[in-house]
Amino acid sequence: MRRSVLQGMTGFGKLLARREQYFALCCLLLLLAACSTPSPVPASAATPPTPKATSSPTPAFPTNSTPLITYKGQSNNVTALSWSPDGKRIATSSDDGSVHVWDAKSGNTLWQADIERYAFVVAWSHDGKKIAGAGFSGSITILDAATGHKLAQYHGGSSFTLGLAWSPDNTLLAAGNDDGTVAILDAATGKQVLLYKGHTDSVAQVTWSPDSKRIASASYDKTVQVWDARTGKKLLTYNGQGGPVWSLAWSPDGKYIASGTGAQGHHSPDPTNNSVKVWDATTGETIVTYKGHGDGNAVFSVSWSPDSKRIASGGADKIARVWDPITGKTLLQYTGHSDLVLAIAWSPDGKYIASSSADYTAQIWQTQT
Repeated sequence: MRRSVLQGMTGFGKLLARREQYFALCCLLLLLAACSTPSPVPASAATPPTPKATSSPTPAFPTNSTPLITYKGQSNNVTALSWSPDGKRIATSSDDGSVHVWDAKSGNTLWQADIERYAFVVAWSHDGKKIAGAGFSGSITILDAATGHKLAQYHGGSSFTLGLAWSPDNTLLAAGNDDGTVAILDAATGKQVLLYKGHTDSVAQVTWSPDSKRIASASYDKTVQVWDARTGKKLLTYNGQGGPVWSLAWSPDGKYIASGTGAQGHHSPDPTNNSVKVWDATTGETIVTYKGHGDGNAVFSVSWSPDSKRIASGGADKIARVWDPITGKTLLQYTGHSDLVLAIAWSPDGKYIASSSADYTAQIWQTQT
């Protein structure tokens, strides 16, 4: 589904046009040089040729291309991932309809469960006991994190669910749906306690504030909305993206929200809107705009480091990047994937990052080279 939305994302036609203009300019310069007669330069005044450089230029920031672990257990796009709270295991969902849990140190599969025709999202509860997965049908499957045994199945309230998040106290689940709603469910019973209807297009991601009092929801309607988790009252609408918002994360210190845009496909024809915005979670003031992934590349996932001092983001350029959320300076890029980077998450201790891709893998890599 993501591939159909992203068709036509490369600017190949523009590239050809620029090459034709460059070729015409070169021809004109050669013609002018041939028609002119330069004055002879005395041998004593001739400038000696400059020796060619023999070393490559130093990159502007470190690049890492070597994963510590590459997980290849799933047979289609690895759509989402979530670390266990103790950092020892990772859960991944896939377009093959499965959720896998695997060892973060060895990469060995611990268990797998088929939950959907397509599984779009997976989320580990903060107490480490349960995993929620959802996808094409709109059903939310609750799994035992230790065994993979199915504990319950809830209905998220839509044809399919794109975003899923546990409340910090593990009592509620927020489900972002294709119909533009966000359903808040009792995590123990599956009963819907609130239905938020503030968006006019699909809700791609949802996230809770660290104190459980607010929810932010990102939508293809080009907004991020912050609202009261208890009443559903809208508190803030962020309109700074300029394109459909695919990714969303609240900083662990509660001060900021990072949201990533993907301006491709039928949602927006303008490829220049792709960026990550960091903004104040209370006022909506934009702090920084990060364009490290380049024009034409949707940003599918963003994640804050546990200390709120760095952000990791991944997108259609097949590269994961780590950067400073205040200055927007790129600190590290990871080039181990061969296709779209669909999900990214820091380990609880902040030493590692896990990323998943349309190359059918999930990879763990160090946050420093």
